[in-house]
Amino acid sequence: MRLSLLASLCIAVTAISAPAQTPQNKPIRVAIVGLVHGHVKGFLSALPKHPEAQLVAIVEPDAALAKKYAEQYHLPAALFSTNLEQMLTTQHPDAVLVYTTIQDHRRVIEAAARHNISSMVEKPLSTTMEDALAIRQAAHDHHVHVLVNYETTWYTSNAAAISEAQAGHLGDVRKVVVHDGHEGPKEIGVGPEWLPWLTDPVQNGAGALFDFGCYGADLMTVLMRGQTPLSVTAVAQTDKPGTYPKVDDDATVIVRYPAAQAVLMPSWNWPFARKDMEVYGATGYIVTVGPYDLRTRYKGDSSETPKTAPSLAPDQSNSLAYLAAVIRGQIKPEHDLSSLDTNLIVMQILDAARTSAKSGRTIDLKPLPQ
Repeated sequence: MRLSLLASLCIAVTAISAPAQTPQNKPIRVAIVGLVHGHVKGFLSALPKHPEAQLVAIVEPDAALAKKYAEQYHLPAALFSTNLEQMLTTQHPDAVLVYTTIQDHRRVIEAAARHNISSMVEKPLSTTMEDALAIRQAAHDHHVHVLVNYETTWYTSNAAAISEAQAGHLGDVRKVVVHDGHEGPKEIGVGPEWLPWLTDPVQNGAGALFDFGCYGADLMTVLMRGQTPLSVTAVAQTDKPGTYPKVDDDATVIVRYPAAQAVLMPSWNWPFARKDMEVYGATGYIVTVGPYDLRTRYKGDSSETPKTAPSLAPDQSNSLAYLAAVIRGQIKPEHDLSSLDTNLIVMQILDAARTSAKSGRTIDLKPLPQ
């Protein structure tokens, strides 16, 4: 069942007609745009051996940074360029993998869309609602996919928790608590190309609030089957002003629905890295333990039961396999962890949380106009 496989990655389009499809027996051709986001390392490690994708270009204006990655990953100089428009014209990849600052997502997505090229960006979708809506418009106008990659999309534990909840095994969902974060980007050694913009409120949208708040907002939106929340209330603070003088490093966000609440706890102040979720229903609960394991308790149980979550389908087991399936038309990403409709609501939550934390007020939300 589609809902049991919700460890997806992406944000898809509300386009009326589908993009052109790539033959199913050929790897999709992808280009990386930007090397300033450290998560790109995972793709550079995976792409040379990945059966579903072929790297055809890398666009990075910083020559020193490009050289560093070329040497580290033994990449030929011919892959690299500094001109996005020229690369899109000459290579015309099936998709671009965007590893710029979050603020630059809109610019790259719109440029790719004009060439009828789909995009996958690292979470979150954007830094502002204005950019999120412009991205939706570009995807619609040019009939392209726009996908958002979350690490937690590939956690089998999250997929199992969502499946159990949506199958009604917990009763009506009442409260969800999500903990996300680590000791802090500087503390864990984030690189010099990444740390300055990650800790800038314009280029990243906020600090820990956006960096890690997006994970819980994404999961809760899917758990609530795409409902727009009634309201968002948030507090954010900087416990380490000497390290993060411009942005928050800790936040708590309460997302309210007619009969449920989510409590999101993004932080750069955890004593260790964590990404886990607790889902409480009227008759049971499920707690994720890392990427693969769960603790469950259902009505009639006298205690918790530890479990290992089932594996994901091959085409949803990692971001490149999922992207290839979407590009080929094998998967239509809608109403899941990856979809455009889901991630526009994620952006509503983040934007409202930022406003609430600054103003001290609860922010009421309404569904976005189509």
